Amino acid sequence: MLVAEDEPGVRGPVRRLLVAHGFRVLEAADGEEALRAAAAHPGEIHLLLTDVVMPNIGGAELARRLREQHPGLRILFMTGYSTEAVATHGVLAPHSSLLQKPFTTEELLARVREVLSGLE
Repeated sequence: MLVAEDEPGVRGPVRRLLVAHGFRVLEAADGEEALRAAAAHPGEIHLLLTDVVMPNIGGAELARRLREQHPGLRILFMTGYSTEAVATHGVLAPHSSLLQKPFTTEELLARVREVLSGLE
């Protein structure tokens, strides 16, 4: 799993929580760093958990570019914006899901499991 989030106060706790629940996690502070991390990773990346709005390369562009390299990649966007605002700006890619910030530990784990199991 690749977590791309520009806020360290979100990225760190999310990574620690996912690792504590058995997930292997790569992390990145923005889209450019996420692309580098994905390119350096020798294995498959099954899930991109990304903030919608980040400096340099945002979540939608990151998802599009990573899907070119990993066609089966599942995407879970995180955002503090309303679902309507995100949908209006065409951010949600096909086969992607949205997790509204702030979220609880239980909500995050449930959504990650749903997306990975294909039950979006």
